[in-house]
Amino acid sequence: MQAPSQDNSNAPSLIRGMGLGSATALNMIDMIGVGPFITIPLILGAMGGPQAMLGWVVGALFAVCDGLIWAELGAAMPGSGGSYHYLKEIYGPQKMGRLISFLFIWQLSFSAPLSIATGCIGLAGYAAYYWPQLETTYSSYDALMHIPWAGNLHVSWIVTPGTAVAVAVCFLATLLLYRRITVIGKLSKALWVCVMGTMGWIIYAGLTHFNAAQAFDFPPGAFTLSRRFFTGLAGAMLVATYDYWGYYNVAFLGDEVEDPERNIPRALLLSIALVACLYLVMNICILAVVPWREMVQGGQNNSGLYVVSLFMQKIYGAWAARLVTGLVMVTAFASVFSLMLGYSRVPYAAAKDGNYFRALAKVHPVHRIPHVSLLALAVVAAAFCFLRLKDAIAALVVIRILVQFLVQAVGLIVLRVTRPEMPRPFRMWLYPLPALLAIAGFLFILFNRDQWQKEVRYALLILLAGLVIYMIRAWRSREWPFPATAKS
Repeated sequence: MQAPSQDNSNAPSLIRGMGLGSATALNMIDMIGVGPFITIPLILGAMGGPQAMLGWVVGALFAVCDGLIWAELGAAMPGSGGSYHYLKEIYGPQKMGRLISFLFIWQLSFSAPLSIATGCIGLAGYAAYYWPQLETTYSSYDALMHIPWAGNLHVSWIVTPGTAVAVAVCFLATLLLYRRITVIGKLSKALWVCVMGTMGWIIYAGLTHFNAAQAFDFPPGAFTLSRRFFTGLAGAMLVATYDYWGYYNVAFLGDEVEDPERNIPRALLLSIALVACLYLVMNICILAVVPWREMVQGGQNNSGLYVVSLFMQKIYGAWAARLVTGLVMVTAFASVFSLMLGYSRVPYAAAKDGNYFRALAKVHPVHRIPHVSLLALAVVAAAFCFLRLKDAIAALVVIRILVQFLVQAVGLIVLRVTRPEMPRPFRMWLYPLPALLAIAGFLFILFNRDQWQKEVRYALLILLAGLVIYMIRAWRSREWPFPATAKS
């Protein structure tokens, strides 16, 4: 692999200051965030009843399969950038890998801010329990754009007082991240305690007021294996996939993790196992207290999604609802904090490698963080805060599956075949079965949902635009696939 085009020998470097505890804490707060607290109505609505819990179970299995992919690649190639680094090495640093890694960074310019924006929107949604006027719609915009051979692209924006709250949360997280990684590691542990305390209280309250008849109040034909069942399951798995994502966050921080060959796989798999158990128990507890039909109605109206607040209100009264609302808001903020930390390192790694905008490779001289990359991410995420939560989640999951997760899952198999001698401190269990199951699961989510074409069109358009931009840049700099100009 060629050295970066610019000389960074005297530039400030990143600090290996995160142990297994900090890495696992960051992964868990990233995974939990606001997702399971605000998406319960969406996942129930996808299948029309408590049978939607199948989406959580199957989603957990696919998270483990994909987590094993990340664990092997993260241990073999620890470094900032995660998938950018892996894809480049798998497909050839100066060949196809340069194009694929660029396309990954290009899609991340959309999917990473979308992910951050969903956390900000979710936090604002829970704030509406305190201040219902936050859900007042000032204006909304819906438009259809027809693209030849591709069909119609639907664009929808909404402006509410909650939108301003979401944008403010985005920039507050940016401000807190303007400090050294060692301080961030300590802060992540404090946020982890808050996240675990919130979930623990919810689970305790549910178990001590458990109504089994209500929790398992399945509608007629809930488990009939019809086409509707499978399309509903795909929709539920899409939401569950969003809620589980984050287990790979530590892979983007490889240059800042102590003993990364051991701690990256451990943090990945430990966080998946713990969070999957918490999700399943917590959601069954909520179903045992709040009737699922009430939650589905809220999801259809895209308002009143603060299900945990209603859950506590039914058990303990208004004081508990207000308290848990505040805790969930802190949890959501912790997720935004973790996401911005991990994703800001990816464009930095690509720019440092000469394969993205050069300014993003700058490291702050005092705090020694990639501050330009962090600020750029915050600005785009703030813009996406104007989307509806459901639309943002669907677009995020589809874009990332098409342009990152499928290519990476296939890439692990390619790497095993083409470079069997490569040191692998962690090897996937039962290879290649988990990789094949992950690929099958992603394809099922992509193409078995109602109106699946909508988000796929967005992803393909982003992919095509990235391909054009790469080819222009490669032609100007005479990089692959264009032959280099002979020196005189």
